[in-house]
Amino acid sequence: MPVTPYHFGPSGLIGLAFRKRLDLPVFVLANVAVDVEVLLHHRYGHTLLVGALVGMVWGLAAYPLRGRFQKVMAALRLPYQTGLIKMIVSGILGAWCHVLIDGAYHINAKVFWPSTFIFWRIVQPYLGGQKGIKILCLVGWAAAIGLYTWIVLKRQRSDRQGPNVTSRPIKP
Repeated sequence: MPVTPYHFGPSGLIGLAFRKRLDLPVFVLANVAVDVEVLLHHRYGHTLLVGALVGMVWGLAAYPLRGRFQKVMAALRLPYQTGLIKMIVSGILGAWCHVLIDGAYHINAKVFWPSTFIFWRIVQPYLGGQKGIKILCLVGWAAAIGLYTWIVLKRQRSDRQGPNVTSRPIKP
């Protein structure tokens, strides 16, 4: 699936669920970085090996953009703390997320290159073919939107309540 919105459902869900450990913008946008290679008519970026390199380069390239990401995350009402290692790891894992989705969707994706093992043949029967993968990606979108809404509402509630005053010592 070249740059399609389908990838953003699963990556958004995973990124939000692990937002304290991952750099959400880098993780999600790594899905686009992998598809830049497809525009050049190559398919090696859709392997775990080259995908890791693409993700690492994207994480490094995104490091100077962390201030802009901070502003976007603040506008989205999501906390944001990052560092170089976190961004590199997020880039690699985000690229791998893309590679695995495409590996399950396309028979010609060689996920484990240079091995000739075909990932597609193993996962297709369990995922219901390409239609099943699209449905899973759309479910990922819905779940990501639900999780995002829950995170923002929870943060608004805690902002209104102020600091936790329920932890007073008990008088004997």
